[in-house]
Amino acid sequence: MRIRRSLGLAIATTTLAGLSLSGVATAQVSTPHTSVTPEQCREGGGTVSSRPYAGEYCSGGTYSNSPIA
Repeated sequence: MRIRRSLGLAIATTTLAGLSLSGVATAQVSTPHTSVTPEQCREGGGTVSSRPYAGEYCSGGTYSNSPIA
């Protein structure tokens, strides 16, 4: 009985740790940069594009979906 409890606790702890790490990783990836210059956008591998009613944005590269200052 003691082995089953220990094994169950180890599996539950590992599962919870894995879920919290994956949540942190997605939160960091989805956060856009505040605003960048056109030069920063091009240096990161992107291109400057304009969207109707939204202004200019960096398309692709490191600063993808960041507004152009």
